Formats: sequence, structure tokens, C-alpha cells
Amino acid sequence: MGVADLGNSHLRVRAAFLAACSLLLLAGLGWSAARDGGNAAPSGAARSVQADRAHLVRDARLRNQVAYVVPQCYVLPRGPDGALRNPCYLCHQRGQLPNYIDDSGFQQTFEMASAALRNPWSNLFEDRSERIAKIDDSWMRDYVRGSNYRASDGRLILAARLEALPQDWDLDQDGTWNGYLPDTYFRFDDQGFDLDPEGAPTGWRAFAYYPLPGTSWPTNGSAGDVLIRLADAFRRDADGKLDSQIYALNLAIVEALIKRADVAIDPADERALGVDLDKDGQLGTATVIRYDWAPLEGRSMSYVGMAAQAQRAGRLHLAAGLYPEGTELLQSLRYLDVDDQGHVRPAARMKELRYARKNAWYSYAELKGIADRENAERREAENDVVKQAPGDYERGLFAQGWVYQGFIEDARGQLRPQTQEETLYCMGCHGGIGVTTDTTFALARKLDSKTPGQGWGHWSQRDGFRVAEPVVEIEGLGAQPEYSHFLMATRSGSDFLVNTELEARFFDDEGRPRPHAFERLHQDISVALLPSPERAIRLNKAYRTIVEDQGFVRGREVNLAPITQLLAVVPKDLPTGIERPTQVQAIASAHKPELSSKAGAADDKAVARAAP
Repeated sequence: MGVADLGNSHLRVRAAFLAACSLLLLAGLGWSAARDGGNAAPSGAARSVQADRAHLVRDARLRNQVAYVVPQCYVLPRGPDGALRNPCYLCHQRGQLPNYIDDSGFQQTFEMASAALRNPWSNLFEDRSERIAKIDDSWMRDYVRGSNYRASDGRLILAARLEALPQDWDLDQDGTWNGYLPDTYFRFDDQGFDLDPEGAPTGWRAFAYYPLPGTSWPTNGSAGDVLIRLADAFRRDADGKLDSQIYALNLAIVEALIKRADVAIDPADERALGVDLDKDGQLGTATVIRYDWAPLEGRSMSYVGMAAQAQRAGRLHLAAGLYPEGTELLQSLRYLDVDDQGHVRPAARMKELRYARKNAWYSYAELKGIADRENAERREAENDVVKQAPGDYERGLFAQGWVYQGFIEDARGQLRPQTQEETLYCMGCHGGIGVTTDTTFALARKLDSKTPGQGWGHWSQRDGFRVAEPVVEIEGLGAQPEYSHFLMATRSGSDFLVNTELEARFFDDEGRPRPHAFERLHQDISVALLPSPERAIRLNKAYRTIVEDQGFVRGREVNLAPITQLLAVVPKDLPTGIERPTQVQAIASAHKPELSSKAGAADDKAVARAAP
């Protein structure tokens, strides 16, 4: 992964040559084989379930040095009819500062290190249909409804296991777990604050967000949620007392900085706070956090309470597009439950628990230096560089001041720490791509503060995913309904270009858009996000077979059938055929600006513009 460098003349010549030969290369090196079933699995993909189950968590060796190159990066962006499709733009963008990464060229070229050219994700080539058929529906339903995180008595199962640390999980054999110890109870008040069994706040707060198109949609396998917790100083007033209003205001200030937008708040007394939150030049009653950060023009913003004191003393920092030190994020990834009314919802059982903490502050200049050094290294090595991720699975892997760590199901369905290689997989998205905000995704996509609850609260407290479709600004196209644009660009609603249910829901047998389906989507994103009950059950079963194998290092994405759009081998610097990258200029918003005249979801001319 890295920044494209299409300016070097020898690379342009090479790309031109490959473009001229691309049809021959694709036929000989994977495309036709994938379609004919001859791409069943790359060589060396034979499995040994016993070996997988015996594999030690604390074995920190990396058998796949490029596990951060995720399976989606091996997708050939063409439909069955040979027409171009572009799921690549979801991740590979010209970053918004202080994200100095511009990997939009990855939409045009498979720029991979030599070590990554052979696809290691053999699970996605596997036909799981027989194994899926053998799993009983009622057993699967009961399985996903059983929590593997919180016991019936309120005890946190994973935390208890980590406190009684198994030797197999203890990397340095010091008898202590030196990473994140789960401490959220998923018991929320009406403002989304998490409470422990005694009713005391844990500091965690859940928020609703627009899932990134594709893999993050439940119809493609899993449901997710995200919680945030700021450092202790943000939760206290100027006298050091815990104060929920102070904390809510500081969270709103962070939201404004991440979104670079105004954020509505409950009325706040600026005189008591000593901060002009709405930037009207006087201390009164504020109902909005006004985003106004331009330090070169003498304009800045301030936290409130004890955090404001720490900011003035230089112990905490504030800048647009960056979280303050000590910020924590937590995501649970869950199976899908089908209730008695046939509604699909996030299940009690977790597939994964993902954790991030910002340990260190990097200024704009420091972040630019990191990106510049990586770019220079890649240019010198002609993109043939294997990234290094410092850290380990117990303490987490590090990227740009953040530490990332995760837990995943063991063969018995209980959560365990991810191995070193399983954790490296996570760094593909959080270790340096253009679409992220301070290496993260979710808060920048939080529901607008004008929505119910100001966007705070857990999905379990809402009517599922029934909110209006978000709008984004796309270079050359103007304001676009985000999910409709993705569906038109992929004709599938999947990063892997394979979701037959969505294809049938939004397109007819001739591939023409169904206008009524897109009109419904504009008002209710669940039309695209949620699978049918039948598909949800099959997705659960398919993932359960991966859990049984404990073969996550061969791919953890859910596939109901072998994915035919994957290349088993990628020719070096193979052109994708996409001539112009799609550039998203503004993040998802619940606001409904007048859509561009180019935004006709049912207009085939708009399709041609939207795809590549």
C-alpha cells in the first residue's frame, strides 16, 4: 500500500506496455481462469484444520509479510460483461489534510510489492456450499443469540479470560495482559453513554454512523457498531469533578474538528464555561459548536473544563482532522440475527472486537514528513516495498500515533486475542490509505447532529438502519447520493462485485437500474444495507465455517460461493483499465443539498460517468 507515482517515465512506459497487453495477461494469469473455476485456490493453499487449531496465539511469526494488502485489492474491476467497475475508490483517495496520502492511483494500477503479487487469501476461492448446507438453521440462530462477550450475570467474559491469562496468549510470559482489557458493558443510557452494572459511566459513548459502502454493509456479512472514549481530563470540569455535560461538549468539539463542520448541541452556558463555543463574539447561551479553526489566520478553538486547562498548558492538542491524545475507539463486529418478525439486526454474538488508542500527537508537519518519507522510499524501490508495522499483538501495532489491537472468535466461539499476522491484516486500512481521517473511519461518518439524539446512541436503541441516504461531493459530479453512486459504480453493492441479492434488488435482468428501488434508498438506507433473512442466515453459516477452521490468515471475509472476481496472481503494475480516479471531496452528510444535475441514479449516462 502506498502513494502512486505515475510521474516516472519508465513507469509510464511500463504501464503503457501492460495496458496494451492487458487482455492477454488477464487471460493467462487469472481472469479467465477465475471465471471458469480454474482459479479455485492459489498454489500452496491446502488446509490443515488440526494445524490451525494447534497454532499458538503467541507465535508472533509472520508467514504472510504483506497481510496488510487486503483481499479487496485483488479484485479485477470488471463485470461479467467486461464493463469497468470501480470499488477501489472507497479506500484509495487523495487524502484530506492532514492525511497527506494520495493513493488514488491505485484505482488505475495494481501497484503492489513483489511479495504481494500472489494472492494469499485462499479462503475466498473456497466453495462452502456443502458445509453451509450441513449447519442447522435453529442451531445457527441460537448460536448467534448467545453472547460471547457478556455473561448473564453481567460479567465480561473476555476480560475475565485476560485477567486469568492463558499462557498461550501471554507474549512475553510475564503473567499479565499488557494490552486493552475490555471494560465496556454495552449498557447504554438514552444519550448513548455506556454504564457499568452499578450504573456508573465507563466513559464510552456509542454513536450511529453511515457504514462505509461495501464490506461494512450487513448484507455483505457483518453488522458493526462503534464507541468512543476521550481521556479522563475531557470528562471533568475545571475543578476536576466528573461532569457529563462537560464531557458531551468536548465530544461535540472533537466531532466538529473531525468533520470540519458545525455541530448542534443542547443549550450551554458559555459564561460558566469561559469559552465562546458558537464564535459569536460574546459569552451567552450556545446551541452550536462553531467550527472555526484556521491558526495561520489567528482563529482557533478550545476544549472546555479540565481539558481546556490541559490544552493551554500544552498537554493536550487540538487541530482539524485530528483526535486529541488519549482518544479510544472500540468496534464490535457481529453476526446477523433474524427476529421473530423477520427483521435482520446485529446479533449478540461478536465475531471480532477491535480497539484503537491514540498514544501520541503528531503535528501536520510531522504527518507530512511521514508521508513524504514513505513516498520517497517507494519511488526509490519502484513501489516494491514491504511495509513494517512496529509493535506486537499483545500491546498493539502502531501507526501515526495510534495503537491497534483486536480479538476474534476461537473455534469454540469465545473471543481470543488476534495473532501477530491477524493483527497485521487490520493495518491495511488503518496504516495508511487516503480515505481515512487520522487513520480512522467512523466519527467522520457519524450521523448528523440534527438527527434524533444528535447522532449519539447505539444501533440497538434505534429503528435499525432506517435513516435517509447520505450525500457526498464527488469531483466532477457534484453532490451525489453516496450509496446510490456506489451501487452504480459496482453494479453489486460489494467490494468483491458479488452480491446477487442487491443486484436483483436494484437492477433488472438487462442490468438497467430500477428507479423505484433507488428512490426508496434515498429515504431509507436499510434498503441497501440489510439482507433478506435467508441471506443473513447463510452468511452466518459461511462465516462459522471459517471460525471452525481458525484460518483467518487465509481470509475472514464471508463468501457464499467462490469469488470469481479475484486474481490469483497479479502481474506487476497491471493497469485496471480505469482512466480517471473517482475522488470524493466531502464526507457523508445527512444534509440534503440540491443534488447535482449529474446525479441521476437511473440515468445510464450518469452510470458511465460514475463508474470509472
